[in-house]
Amino acid sequence: MLSKRRYSLVAVFLAAISTFASNGTNQFLGAQSCASSSCHGGADTKSNQNLIWSQHDPHSKSFATLIAARSERIAESLNITNAAKSARCTVCHAPFATVPAELAATVLDPAEGVSCESCHGMAKTWLRSHTRKDFSRDDKVAAGMRDLRNLYNRANTCVACHQNVDVDILAAGHPELIFELDGQSVTEHKHWQEQTNWSGAQTWLVGQAVAAREVGWQLESTQNRVQKDRWLGVSWLVDNADAVVRSSSATLPNLSERGSKSACDEIAKQLVRVNWDQKLTRECLLRLAQTSAQFRDSKIDRHAQARRAERLVLGLDRLLLAANVKNQKANAAVDNLFKLVQSLPDFEPNQFADALDAFAKTLE
Repeated sequence: MLSKRRYSLVAVFLAAISTFASNGTNQFLGAQSCASSSCHGGADTKSNQNLIWSQHDPHSKSFATLIAARSERIAESLNITNAAKSARCTVCHAPFATVPAELAATVLDPAEGVSCESCHGMAKTWLRSHTRKDFSRDDKVAAGMRDLRNLYNRANTCVACHQNVDVDILAAGHPELIFELDGQSVTEHKHWQEQTNWSGAQTWLVGQAVAAREVGWQLESTQNRVQKDRWLGVSWLVDNADAVVRSSSATLPNLSERGSKSACDEIAKQLVRVNWDQKLTRECLLRLAQTSAQFRDSKIDRHAQARRAERLVLGLDRLLLAANVKNQKANAAVDNLFKLVQSLPDFEPNQFADALDAFAKTLE
């Protein structure tokens, strides 16, 4: 069965449930409602969002993944007759397949994959008004559009399908997912412009805190070694980076609790309010680069260390880019760290610690 928690998270992801959903006034309209040339289906840069999504964004091809040979093999292992019609698969790859009839204003096509309303919210209540020049961002949000400029909202919109995979689905051959908001936002073919005060480092850390919350939940429902190690890895990373932010920011209070999924969620909410600058990015980068002693601690299980290293390397890569460090030696050192975490079963903590020291020296 599809886990209740996973289903509820994806329901938020696909429906962007707002106050309008509760009284039945909001509904899905489908991508065609945004696709006319006078709206988001035009050729110029101000109106080509639908074209970018349909032609370049992998989300528009997510349904097609379900009819590929690999998906057929995974479905067979799970005793699923047809992945393209199973809620366990369509809930992420074809969200419209699971929309209740009362929330559909028209016939919805699951083949759209992850389309406009999956991220921006059901459109009936805001479609006509959101193009008005006198409509502010707050007006649009009040009408039911999801505010994706808020990094906490953005992370919650994406994390359900980019982090959570049930254990039996993983065992059947589905790849393990690691949610990383900054890198995944940057590599996606953009149909939007980031706000002027956007920070890649802040985006990364908010995403990691939300990811930690989800891994913490999975550990509660699935008590196995892999989930425990994943939790120890991502929560360690969030605690270390968040401590830097709190020591440098007067706007954030000290946390009375750490090391729980609720604490990670609170961290993500609070980090959105930080006025992030390059100095803070560099401080986070240096703090994480100087954690080699923790990898030499023989009291910490090697598998947990491997998960720490896995998350750490991804973080160092994002922070190095965000700090705009143009240093060939630093980039080469990060590449070496990536190589050392490619095979987690073969991970050697002391070797990684030596490589981490080498990376830290390049930043001096």
